[in-house]
Amino acid sequence: MILASSSPRRRDLMQQLGVPHTVFRPDVDETALPGESPLDTQHRITLEKARAPRAGPDEVVIAADTTVLLDGEMLNKPVDKEDAWAMLRRLRGRTHEVQTCIVIKHGAHEWREIVSSVVTMRDYSDEEIGAYIATGDPFDKAGSYAVQHPIFNPVASIQGCPLNVIGLPLCRLRTHLTYLPDPVKICTEFWGCACNQS
Repeated sequence: MILASSSPRRRDLMQQLGVPHTVFRPDVDETALPGESPLDTQHRITLEKARAPRAGPDEVVIAADTTVLLDGEMLNKPVDKEDAWAMLRRLRGRTHEVQTCIVIKHGAHEWREIVSSVVTMRDYSDEEIGAYIATGDPFDKAGSYAVQHPIFNPVASIQGCPLNVIGLPLCRLRTHLTYLPDPVKICTEFWGCACNQS
C-alpha cells in the first residue's frame, strides 16, 4: 500500500491504523485552473497525486485532498500571516464544510469518493488567533487551522466524520478496502465518539 501524501496528519492516521505502507510525497501543483470549480480542482489534484507513484500491479495507492469551503469559496493553505488572519476571522463563530476527495488506485482501476463534514467554529478572540498564528501551525493547512490543535482548539462541533476534518476519513476508506482494521477506536479517541459515516 502506498500513501501518496505529504501530509503528516494523514501519515499519523495510517500509522495509528496499523497498516503496513510506504509514503510517496507527490509534487503536484494545487493551483486552480481557469474556469475550474472547487470540486473539479480538488478531483484533478487528487487524481494527479494517486497517479504520481510508480506502483506495482499488486500495490494500492491512496491519495486524498482536503479543502475548506465557506460561502462557496475554497479556502486553501494561507500564503502568509495576513492570509491566515483573514481566513480565521472569516471562519470565527461560523459553520463551514470540510470536504475530502479520496482516490484509491489499483492498477488501471480508480475509485473516487467525496466525503463532507460540517464544522462549526467557536467564537475565539483576536488574541487567540494571534497566538495560534505565532506557533506556525496554520501555514500547511487548508483554512489555516487544525481541528486537533490542543491549545487553539478552534472547533465547537462537527457533523459527520471528524477524521475527515483532519484529512483522511478512515471509515470511508474501509468501505472500499474492507480488509483494513476498524478505525472506530481512533475516531473515538480523537472526538469522544464514533462518527456515523461507516
